Amino acid sequence: MLANSDTTILIVDDEERIRRLLKLYLTKEGYASEEAADGVSAIRKMEEKDYDMVLLDIMLPEIDGLEVIKEIRKIKDTPIIMITARGDEGQRVEGFQAGADDYIVKPFSPREVMLRVAAILKRTKIEEPETIIISYPELDIFPESRLVLAGGEPLTLTPKEFDLILYLAENPEKVFTREMLLKEVWRYDYFGDLRTVDTHIKRLREKLQKKSLYVSKMIVTVWGTGYKFSPLETDYQKNNEIEN
Repeated sequence: MLANSDTTILIVDDEERIRRLLKLYLTKEGYASEEAADGVSAIRKMEEKDYDMVLLDIMLPEIDGLEVIKEIRKIKDTPIIMITARGDEGQRVEGFQAGADDYIVKPFSPREVMLRVAAILKRTKIEEPETIIISYPELDIFPESRLVLAGGEPLTLTPKEFDLILYLAENPEKVFTREMLLKEVWRYDYFGDLRTVDTHIKRLREKLQKKSLYVSKMIVTVWGTGYKFSPLETDYQKNNEIEN
């Protein structure tokens, strides 16, 4: 049995030659794959089956890829890699806002696609031999099961959102620039818009705030630099509020 044969990836593209090319390389790497030629078919397949990843073209007939991402995120946290045209920076930002985890620009190198697929799957597969808990007031993170509890309630996070809060929580009070977060959280050379970090931070805060305003304030913006995870600063603010 091939090493990756238990991993199934959904390829969504209206160009048959692109689907064939991606399927060929996925097969060479040992992955199973299925195909959808349009957004409606992709959503239907996602409703019927759990996939390990989706390779999604943004330019699709009937329902475009951005709408597909939004619909998928209503039901699944499956990792999504967008496939976009070179100049579509606005679409990439919209895709991240909708819940995509990464993007690839056409024309792409199939080998690059495989490296990005492997990198994301490596982080989403459970690899830890033991349960390790990272705990702060009102926040518990379980790396093995990739579970986050805020205010005692589970959060629904995309793989990239989980990687981001885990990395920040593992490095409390350390200030990270956007470039540093792209390098450390995305784990490979990322030639993307730095707003990618801002988008993920914004979405993560919004999700945390629905469960615990206290925890959402732990992710602190360091103006002119980047971000830090600061439970100490949050505790100080909370104590002052109580005293006042």
